[in-house]
Amino acid sequence: MVLQEYKPSLTIAEFIRTIRLVHYNYTSDGALPLKAYPPRPEHCLSFYARDCETVEYQHTGTKTGNLSTVLFGQQTEVTNRFVGNNFLLLQVVFKPGGLFQLTGIPSNQLTNQYIDAHTIFSQEIRYVNDKINDCKRFSEMIQVVEAFLINEYKRRSCAVHAIDIASTNLFSKDFIPGVDELAKSSYLSTRQFERQFKLRMGVSPKYFLKVMRFENAFRMKNKNPQLDWFTIAIACGYYDYQHLARDYKDLTGLSPNQFHEIDSKAPERLFGEADTY
Repeated sequence: MVLQEYKPSLTIAEFIRTIRLVHYNYTSDGALPLKAYPPRPEHCLSFYARDCETVEYQHTGTKTGNLSTVLFGQQTEVTNRFVGNNFLLLQVVFKPGGLFQLTGIPSNQLTNQYIDAHTIFSQEIRYVNDKINDCKRFSEMIQVVEAFLINEYKRRSCAVHAIDIASTNLFSKDFIPGVDELAKSSYLSTRQFERQFKLRMGVSPKYFLKVMRFENAFRMKNKNPQLDWFTIAIACGYYDYQHLARDYKDLTGLSPNQFHEIDSKAPERLFGEADTY
């Protein structure tokens, strides 16, 4: 199994944070277990070059999937994802505001959406998966995706905003600031910042920062399963364990231990891997 992240080329690094590659061929009998995917602070464009996935929204019960190319905005509930046995995914993760820069679509229209990307991007997107499958090396696959993104960038709708820069900088910090501090670094009043942030990210900044803090804790536990929850809570900027547990309950419906018990049975675990990106 391959779980790898690639830095985007300089040409598209203005609006792309990373490109993820997931590849495996599960040859044992039977289907793979579901992947419980929690809310993450990101918008993504996913290319399923081989088997697709089906998705069930845990809270609403909405079911979708079986799309070869998918665009999804900020998710605010757990999605249960059922994947095929011959799986090759290249996932473009946008920087905060990056998808808005590219498409001009208000991001609140994309929140909790799982959209056929063919309806959003140029006709060139129809050929990307075929080109990926023609490649012999992962590096060539990344080049295919980047070539598509470069062409889309030439058609971009909006410029970078100070909000985008301030929000992107959060990913390189250990401490998650408050909304007022983030607004100040964007040279906006708190009210202006909240309005513009929701336009570009689809959710309130307060919710986005909660998801960021949660994801830091989620990744830290998967990278360091021996750490206790209090240590993780303090390291990730929570006041105490109860603060962390409340966020887990709000975002997943479960306690930290309950959700990580489900995650311990995810497809990547069969290959000796863990979700740490």
